[in-house]
Amino acid sequence: MSRVARTKLSQLDDVSKLIIEQLQLDGRRSYSEIGKAVGLSEAAVRQRVQKLTDSGVMQVVAVTDPMQLGFYRQAMIGVRCGGDTREISEKLAEMPEVDYVVMTAGSFDILVEVVCENDDDLIALLNSKIRTLPGVTSTETFVYLKVAKQVYNWGTR
Repeated sequence: MSRVARTKLSQLDDVSKLIIEQLQLDGRRSYSEIGKAVGLSEAAVRQRVQKLTDSGVMQVVAVTDPMQLGFYRQAMIGVRCGGDTREISEKLAEMPEVDYVVMTAGSFDILVEVVCENDDDLIALLNSKIRTLPGVTSTETFVYLKVAKQVYNWGTR
């Protein structure tokens, strides 16, 4: 999390944090329901949600199950780089198969989560797109056998 994002979160009041937590439990919850839970009017909740989304503190999205949409191969790819990891990360983030890119410290410079239809698509992605990027020196692929836990409701702590 960037310094700016940490500052924004630390500047949130308790009511805004409660609104975020309500939406993390159910992103379709109405402003009226949220208002009852946090002690605000529907209009006040709407205004706060708009402010939170406009500022980039949060976004409300639909999360899908890739398997049920025909994407049967998920993997995490560790990428080692010899170039500027920021530039390589940007190129990776542009790929439609990529849903998560993070620059790291440790044995990999970048971790990339991908969602593909099948193993052939994963092989093509690795060989034709990722490994051919200038600055990529090696990759290691961790194929997902089963996702045991994936949640987005960890709150605002």
